[in-house]
Amino acid sequence: MPKQIHGHDVLDMMLASQEVYTRDSLRTAMSAKFGSDARYRACSAENMNAATLIDFLAKRGKFTEQPGGFTLDPGKVCQH
Repeated sequence: MPKQIHGHDVLDMMLASQEVYTRDSLRTAMSAKFGSDARYRACSAENMNAATLIDFLAKRGKFTEQPGGFTLDPGKVCQH
């Protein structure tokens, strides 16, 4: 199985960019940075594709809705 990218790497990318994302633009950014067939993991899940990771993070309240999309809520990023 290929190496899996941790969700924290995606969150770090979002923090660094300070962009407002849509689900599509976030998937595009993830593909550009990590590769189009990258797999992702988190502390409680693994082997996710980009869309599944985005859903996973959204369900955990990591995003803040903004006009035209969402941003990462830095206060909701765990530091482990």
